[in-house]
Amino acid sequence: MNPLHNSAHSLNIIILAAGRGTRMHSAIPKVLHQLAGISLLNRVLNSARALKPARLIVVYGHGADQIRAHITEPDIDIEWVLQDEQKGTGHAVQLAMRVLNQTSQQNVRLAAASTLILYGDVPLISVSTLQRLCAAQTGQLLALLTAHTAQPQGYGRIVRLANHLANHQVQRIIEEKDASEQERAITEINTGILIAPTHLLAHWITQLTPQNAQGEYYLTDIVTMAATDSGVTTCHPDNLEETLGINSRAQLAHLERVFQLTQANHLMNQGVTLRDPARIDIRGNLQCAQDVVIDVNCIFEGQVEIGAQTDIGANCVIKNAKIGRGVKILPFTHIDGAIVGSDALIGPYARLRPGSVLAENTHVGNFVELKNTCLGAGSKANHLAYLGDAEIGARVNVGAGTITCNYDGVNKHKTIIEDDAFIGSDSQLVAPVRVGKGATLAAGTTLTQNAPPDTLTLSRVEQISRVDWRRPQKK
Repeated sequence: MNPLHNSAHSLNIIILAAGRGTRMHSAIPKVLHQLAGISLLNRVLNSARALKPARLIVVYGHGADQIRAHITEPDIDIEWVLQDEQKGTGHAVQLAMRVLNQTSQQNVRLAAASTLILYGDVPLISVSTLQRLCAAQTGQLLALLTAHTAQPQGYGRIVRLANHLANHQVQRIIEEKDASEQERAITEINTGILIAPTHLLAHWITQLTPQNAQGEYYLTDIVTMAATDSGVTTCHPDNLEETLGINSRAQLAHLERVFQLTQANHLMNQGVTLRDPARIDIRGNLQCAQDVVIDVNCIFEGQVEIGAQTDIGANCVIKNAKIGRGVKILPFTHIDGAIVGSDALIGPYARLRPGSVLAENTHVGNFVELKNTCLGAGSKANHLAYLGDAEIGARVNVGAGTITCNYDGVNKHKTIIEDDAFIGSDSQLVAPVRVGKGATLAAGTTLTQNAPPDTLTLSRVEQISRVDWRRPQKK
């Protein structure tokens, strides 16, 4: 068991999220930009909450109002600290530690607590890496997350003593702007993520000075103090990408693809065929049974479940939906908030909107839209139809051009079509209205009253052909 998770040793987490993000060239705060449909800050919060901290502090600054408005539920566990003037990471932690100290002075377990520092623009940090880092922090040690890379440019370097026989022999961190040529050749880099005993962190953070090229308070300077006072240990992440921060849209796009490829590999390992793993976007939670096939450029949002042996064509968008077994979804179909039964055939260019429930063996064809509509087993709407607020029975055929006129400008009304009905092409069903079992509507019918079961119903004006009529001529 991680000692930070028991009652005798509590964990505080501070997330630094005050940066302006100048290189994003955006009116949106950097930490609110999205990766796979979730803001960077929310991704870090999700990882932080998984550690079950006693205290969770977010230091925010640029775009403060937008950030507070964005983080809604559940934010009851967050303590917000405003950094009006950004003077570096060390300054941000100083502000957070004041809040911790103010409310922890009466806490006799303060010396037993540890504080973990995370960053709101490092969205892919994994819970497993953080758990390992927390476990490495024992006694009075500071635990630092470091990584090795062949391209360390832009990162602070880990400077170790000449006899670097153990992790605690870390001497200091040198930022690249302040590093010598020899120090820049070091390939072990600082990720910025660290955990330390809270009482020691509170002491070290007050000793920081802005004596560097940027004139800022560097959090990394506490590593030198820790190396002298108590020692520093290090551990490495599961992979380098999870420690990468985002400072530009190019970096955001890079991590988006890193994340999506990870998701794609997970799906393929579960028995899913992806026509091109580089061309899938999962912006939520996608659960697939075995032998699902997904073609290129499909987007999955929210909670999506897909049954075994279902085939999804190219360029489909599926959101908050449950798709049954053996379904065939043809290209350019949009499904949002719908349930599709087994062996259904959907698309191409179909749209299923929220509240739509399709039973088994249903067909919804090209340019057909359903909204809040139940389609019974074996029923078909193959061409150019709008079916809204409707309850459609089994084995119903809906002809091309059919519309349920469900909205009177103020209220929605329901259309009921019973089993085995046949709706002719270009029919309008003005709700509220019912079509009886086995009834047939002739093509072109505008139905304003209930159609009796097992009966042909039609409404047409008499057809007239005038031999004396001439087309108008251009003057």
